[in-house]
Amino acid sequence: MERVTFERLAKLCQNGGCDRHARPALPSGFAQLDAHLPGGGWPTGAIAELMSDAIGIGEMGLLMPALSNLTRAGRYIAWIAPPYLPYAPALAQRGLPLDRVLLIKTRTLQESLWATEQALRCPAIGATLSWPAYIADKNVRRLQLAAESGGSLGFLYRPAEAARESSPAALRLRLHASLDDLIIEIQKSRGGLTGNRCALAVHTPAAADA
Repeated sequence: MERVTFERLAKLCQNGGCDRHARPALPSGFAQLDAHLPGGGWPTGAIAELMSDAIGIGEMGLLMPALSNLTRAGRYIAWIAPPYLPYAPALAQRGLPLDRVLLIKTRTLQESLWATEQALRCPAIGATLSWPAYIADKNVRRLQLAAESGGSLGFLYRPAEAARESSPAALRLRLHASLDDLIIEIQKSRGGLTGNRCALAVHTPAAADA
């Protein structure tokens, strides 16, 4: 796992190194979820918001199959200001090579938004995971354009309260914990149905101390 400075991120994006995905969607690895998503998977070149009741209920495990596929294709995964450090052995066990994981720490919201936008535009990065403390519609639109430019996956982790607000994100999912599964409610899906729910057996990689 590489801790990346802003300068390193900019250099990586200038160098490029990978072709953009031509597919409109990347399978999530969960057939039950893909059946509810337009194109049969996570929308590429778009922003998806994951609004979770709490941290550690499976919100990371939900992405692991797709992220693993992206790294096998030679692309990086960028983590922007996560609330905790991902536990490296658990990521490796889930098929995520640590040399393809970029960890970017920020000090302010503006730095987080800048780093997220740069990562989304970078053809070498297949998916960007970001935890903005707050984000306005205009910022989501800007990130949406960046994702379209880079042909990448953009995931914004937001609190459950954000579900009461509108958003220009292409996909919005509510995540609820249950005894054994992660309950997913599709609140918004551009080109697809909303209101559908499914339960997935998802295992979340452990977290290290920040």
